[in-house]
Amino acid sequence: MLINLPNAKQPAPGLLTGGQPTEADLRAAAAAGYKTVINLRPGSEMAGIDESGQVESLGMHFISIPIGGAADLTEENARRLDRAIATSESMPVIIHCASGNRVGALLALRANLIQGKSASEALAFGKAAGLTTLEDAVKQRLK
Repeated sequence: MLINLPNAKQPAPGLLTGGQPTEADLRAAAAAGYKTVINLRPGSEMAGIDESGQVESLGMHFISIPIGGAADLTEENARRLDRAIATSESMPVIIHCASGNRVGALLALRANLIQGKSASEALAFGKAAGLTTLEDAVKQRLK
């Protein structure tokens, strides 16, 4: 169920990751049955975009977990993401930032710190989800 997001990836069933969706992308996601949109972009990056209003008007749930950069790659934020996607009621889900890099980073931390995957497995999952330039920051945080 790929929607044409920038850098779209599907690292696991029911999980679509990538960059900022357009309003047309969100309409396509709702039509395809997506239930939740999780935005990792801080409000300072969203000037002029009412994504929560767009998402909710389409009948989907909207969740914001602001990740401005490496400093926000914390276990607490990984746990927030885990809670946001842990129930079947939230699936399928779109998780996005501007490019997908922060999405892959936070999913890698979730895989390692919460789901118990090894550092190498978590890093591979993060890369499959869009991790690029935050790889070193993620490696420093993996157990």
